Amino acid sequence: MLKQILSKLPRNKSSSKSDSPRSNSARTPRSNGGTSSPSSASVRSNNATKRTAVFPASVVAGIEPLVPFRDVPNAEKMNLFVSKVSLCCVTFDFTDPSKNSVEKDLKRQTLIELVDFVASGSTRFTESAIFAMCRMCAANLFRVFPPNYRSNLTGGENDDDEPMFDPAWPHLHLVYDLLLRFITSSCLDSKVAKKYIDHSFILRLLELFDSEDPRERECLKTILHRVYGKFMTHRPFIRKAINNVFYRFVFETERHNGIPELLEIFGSIISGFALPLKEEHKIFIRRVLVPLHKPKYAGLYFHQLSYCVTQFIEKDPKLTSMVLRGLLKYWPVSNSQKEVMFLGEIEEILEAINMVEFQRVMVPLFWRVGCCINSFHFQVAERALFLWNNDHIVNLIAHNRMVILPVVFPALERNAQTHWNQAVFNLSLNVRKMFMEMDEELFASCHAHFKEEEAKLSLEAEKRKEAWERLEKKASIQPITGNAAVLVAPLATSIAC
Repeated sequence: MLKQILSKLPRNKSSSKSDSPRSNSARTPRSNGGTSSPSSASVRSNNATKRTAVFPASVVAGIEPLVPFRDVPNAEKMNLFVSKVSLCCVTFDFTDPSKNSVEKDLKRQTLIELVDFVASGSTRFTESAIFAMCRMCAANLFRVFPPNYRSNLTGGENDDDEPMFDPAWPHLHLVYDLLLRFITSSCLDSKVAKKYIDHSFILRLLELFDSEDPRERECLKTILHRVYGKFMTHRPFIRKAINNVFYRFVFETERHNGIPELLEIFGSIISGFALPLKEEHKIFIRRVLVPLHKPKYAGLYFHQLSYCVTQFIEKDPKLTSMVLRGLLKYWPVSNSQKEVMFLGEIEEILEAINMVEFQRVMVPLFWRVGCCINSFHFQVAERALFLWNNDHIVNLIAHNRMVILPVVFPALERNAQTHWNQAVFNLSLNVRKMFMEMDEELFASCHAHFKEEEAKLSLEAEKRKEAWERLEKKASIQPITGNAAVLVAPLATSIAC
């Protein structure tokens, strides 16, 4: 096998000095599931006289890839770099540790040496070296995950399921480390490199974010962030490509493992947006970030999502009312854990909101908060009442108490009378006391109105009870016989949130 690897490297001298054209092999999916090499390599090994070099023959002519960098002069180091990178284009099956162990160790040592060489920053990378590097990364990293490798975002219903780890990770980690150091190297000319680290290369990187191995996603997150910082011309495309991943996740599949990492990248990107915000960015928060609250398993990336939302609001407070309306639209009425998370995000948003934006959404917002206060799930009710522990929110409520107190008073009064949880009961009493101290006259008015409404509901309930008793009495006197059908019109009932 070692001889086969070395035989694939061109060794004959040539007078050609020109750089090789770009190859489509840099975007060909490759799998680490078995030993593979370009089909042209087998042709070259069978017919040396008609051999076509993948790289310029003059660049790697006479360079032995196993020679250490310190043993060659500086003028030849870049040629040796291309030879070593070419050697690493051969892939192996890592599911069987005993298979090709010698060749795997040789490749590992070569990758380590390449990492050290790139980190040293001693030589400026030529165009041939950039192309060779991109081709090697494509051969090792770009692969299609098997069907049984990919799964739901959660890995199943159980959040405690262990993530799947790629057996080839010790090898892949070296390739990722090499690519990261290569991109961040001061010896890399971004104007030349952008021709090879192009849109297609970036799209293939984004596809790898669906890996179930969290270590791989973490490396990809760092690399894509550095690519965004290094290649300014690619920035609009990167944002658009990430948006497309989010769109597909929210509106089609709800399956993707890399949503948290992609949101982390966007969190850093948002912090660098210039003011005033472009319309493109406002569309992103409305069509992407807000709908990302909808999926069932949003809790897995909710922290990163909330950070992106608050970053936008800090940039442009006028977006606050739009975001809050979106949260109310996607409110998880049947998922208590998500309700607690939504209430936490609302508190963060209200800390940054101004009075004008607050007044636009305070009625529907506190109607929903009132529903949460009355929740039978004590954590939801408790989290909603904790909003009154925030001084800024209390100040907003105090200035708009004429509108807010009538909305939330019924929920507070019912909790103070009948809620089963002692902690929620005590918090409800404390909030009632705060409103009483704010405006005793308004509190008394709301209390009187609540009593009137309760009396009306009680009277309606009594009427319903009497109507049912009359029906039951008539049915007992004149029992139904045969197959006669009875149609009873439903009586209107009052449903409290």
